Amino acid sequence: MNATNNIRCSTLMQRLACAALALSALALGGCSTPAPMVIDTSAVPQHDYLIGPGDSINIIVWRNPEVSMSVPVRPDGKITTPLVEDLPASGKTSTELARDIEKALAKFIQQPVVTVIVTGFTGTYGEQIRVIGQAARPQALPYRRDMSLMDVLIAVGGVTEFASGNNASIIRKVNGTLQKMPVRLNDLIKDGDISANTPMRPGDVLVIPESFF
Repeated sequence: MNATNNIRCSTLMQRLACAALALSALALGGCSTPAPMVIDTSAVPQHDYLIGPGDSINIIVWRNPEVSMSVPVRPDGKITTPLVEDLPASGKTSTELARDIEKALAKFIQQPVVTVIVTGFTGTYGEQIRVIGQAARPQALPYRRDMSLMDVLIAVGGVTEFASGNNASIIRKVNGTLQKMPVRLNDLIKDGDISANTPMRPGDVLVIPESFF
């Protein structure tokens, strides 16, 4: 009887040992560092900010403080500074505008070196994101790089109680053609469904309709 019990115990111990080894392997596998998630950003276009009407810019002319100043971009998209009048600024990057100012100042200053810093952002109409309909604060927003639908909703204070969030849409110009893209605002805001978030593009119009029931 003792011999039989010993054999059974031995067999049981072997099974337990095998089970322990299997669990250890699973535990090690679970603790291993997962492969990093690769996010495809190839569809996200590179974007340089373009100056627009209403922007404030700081013009610094090296060693010439008398012609260095902060000016607004007029509604017609132009700026005026000492020695430079009615210079187009809208639609240009800060670097492009700096080079244009240098060319204009070269008539009066030898080899001027100009730096342009944008301090107040509005952007051109083509650079803005417009939010219309049942947003808490419908408005036009300057586009920021990597801006998402969630960022836009935060900026406008979310939607009203009358909004039909899951029937909202983004109007976007693609290759010269306007396209309507459905978005699910309720799923994003109320349910926290991150899959409903989507990248925004310069010139997008977010339309939030009213719910009729």
